[in-house]
Amino acid sequence: MKKRDIFTPIGITVGFMMIMFGIVSSGGMGGFVGFIHGSSVLIVLGGLVAALLVNFNIKQIKTTKDVLQETFRRNDHDLAELITLFERLSERARREGLLALENELEEVEDPFIKKGVLLAIDGIEPEVINDIMNAEIDAMEDRHYRGRLIIEKAGEYAPAWGMIGTLIGLILMLQNLQDPETLGPSMAVSLITTFYGSVLANLVFLPMAGKLEEKTNEEVFIKQVIIEGVIGVQSGQNPRILNEKLSAFLSDKVKNKKEDVEELVEESFNEA
Repeated sequence: MKKRDIFTPIGITVGFMMIMFGIVSSGGMGGFVGFIHGSSVLIVLGGLVAALLVNFNIKQIKTTKDVLQETFRRNDHDLAELITLFERLSERARREGLLALENELEEVEDPFIKKGVLLAIDGIEPEVINDIMNAEIDAMEDRHYRGRLIIEKAGEYAPAWGMIGTLIGLILMLQNLQDPETLGPSMAVSLITTFYGSVLANLVFLPMAGKLEEKTNEEVFIKQVIIEGVIGVQSGQNPRILNEKLSAFLSDKVKNKKEDVEELVEESFNEA
């Protein structure tokens, strides 16, 4: 289940607030107004969109909205719960056979788990199951990379278009050297586009691309655990051994918490 990731909007908001604070504290509100320049915004954003249209086809461009929205969501994976699920599947498979797992799948929402368990029920060899499911992981990584690439390219192009705007401003300034009083303001205006491009790249696009890459790595990790669980169930591993094997993927903190819960459950069972 995907939930809202509040850290993306918080990070962007805090970044812009720090920039505004730095501007206002140095030059007051008048200094802040000096950082607003319509032509510079048009050059950076317009040039950025134009470069992306040249670089990507229309089908890829249409996915940009969905890719950006993904950075505002988080995957709520509970690895301890996943391990418990495979322990239960393994126990039932050893007791009633693999065919009995079809009823268990009605409560499972993850299509990757369902696919793996169904392959096991069909009697597919463990090596083949591993190959099929890893091929799906590779395809997922490729899809995520192609979606993330648009954001990464935006992070590369934004500073470049900022520099182009600065060059335009410098050229126009050098054409009017006969008026020395305008040199300072003209130089400031010409540098604003570089400022816009750098902020967009380093506060918005590149951090978003980094978050998308981290989300992909997390999904790959979880899917690798699922593959180990499916093969363990298919090969008839002892539920306790499978639990210990999959628990190796847990962090020490989560592992200790899981052990404490298991001890409480066992104590309650003995008392009853």
